[in-house]
Amino acid sequence: METTANSSTKTQQVINPSQLLDHWQGHRSLTRRVIEAFPEDKLFEFSIGGMRPFGEMTLELLAIAAPGIKEIATGKTVEFNEKIDHGKSKAKILELWDEATGEINTHWATVKPERFQDKIKTFGQYEGTVQSSVFYFIDNEIHHRGQGYVYLRALGIEPPAFWER
Repeated sequence: METTANSSTKTQQVINPSQLLDHWQGHRSLTRRVIEAFPEDKLFEFSIGGMRPFGEMTLELLAIAAPGIKEIATGKTVEFNEKIDHGKSKAKILELWDEATGEINTHWATVKPERFQDKIKTFGQYEGTVQSSVFYFIDNEIHHRGQGYVYLRALGIEPPAFWER
């Protein structure tokens, strides 16, 4: 493959910020359906192999996504806080999930594409770039959703199809 000085220094874009947000929100929509699939009495009680109940995992996801993108958008450090008032209620978790989805959309719109390679430290402790932080937010959600799938199957409940985002 031949390259010229110009082509080797030119940045190629594979996905734009709007497409990345759509991808992320597709995952969030699927995770929401996993939350919905849990019986109310199992969301904060059922666990396997010493893992946290899925309801507690969702609190982690809520503590990361909207606060993390808000921090990226505003530049103001946010403390990582999983202590979210939920009353062990699936309806409350879903309400918080929907609120976070709106907050993500709002703050995302203010992040300029040229910032995605900026070095940042999310929650005052995790170093990376804007892009790597967003990827972490998405990857962490996928990881915990996978645990939720295992729980649902153990409870005899068919989880939502993972490809339907």
